[in-house]
Amino acid sequence: MDIHPISNGSPKAAASHHTPLDHGFLHSVESGAAVDGPGMRFVFFMAGCQFRCLYCHNPDTWKLHNGRRITLDDVIAEIKPYSGFLKFAGGVTISGGEPLMQAGFVGEMFRRIKQEFGLHTALDTQGFLHGNVEDTFFDNVDLVMLDIKHSDPDTYKRLTAQPLQPTLDFAHRLKRLNKPMWLRYVLVPGWTDGAEDIARLANFVADLGDIVKRVEVLPFHQMGTQKWEQLGIEYTLKDCPTPTPESVAQARAIFATKGLTVV
Repeated sequence: MDIHPISNGSPKAAASHHTPLDHGFLHSVESGAAVDGPGMRFVFFMAGCQFRCLYCHNPDTWKLHNGRRITLDDVIAEIKPYSGFLKFAGGVTISGGEPLMQAGFVGEMFRRIKQEFGLHTALDTQGFLHGNVEDTFFDNVDLVMLDIKHSDPDTYKRLTAQPLQPTLDFAHRLKRLNKPMWLRYVLVPGWTDGAEDIARLANFVADLGDIVKRVEVLPFHQMGTQKWEQLGIEYTLKDCPTPTPESVAQARAIFATKGLTVV
């Protein structure tokens, strides 16, 4: 596994409806990721996110221009040494931050990656900004990994600082487009581990039908604590425990009772 962090430039955070097509801002890449889509993945972590999740383990990705400025040719050059391996072993995932903050450039990334290498592509997103892109944006996306952080709108807002409804609307849009998706759900003790809340989300996801290929229940961890300290931001979950194996199993069982494939 090879992670290459990048952090330079000046802070600036703003989502644009007209993001550039010829350049973007990259936080880091990982060339041997096994948890960001099917198989082994080359992952681009784009800079910028309009969410402020209390449990975020990468708060250093929040500011758009804290990343390195890259072009499409840079993207192709990054992937090229691995393209032969990725062709049969996995593919490319674009994550963040929130990739749809740079929707114009990210759409071009997917197009070039398909055009030049024909690789499997995945978009890792919370879907909040999906209204900024046309349906054709998803033509070069093979899989959407959708992060739905809670099923209750009020708790979701307290957890993320943003409303839930746009993400739910995006899930329905994926159903309309018949676009395969994985649900990602982070289990945070005291926040997202309520059985009724999980059951509500499980019902919603099950109603999306067979586009949902799997549900990933991801246990909360404290590995990002130091980043909050380095950035001088108060980390309110610093005393939050990691979930017990039993609570993780219970959450997975709730999703499974709805006929969903759970890992």
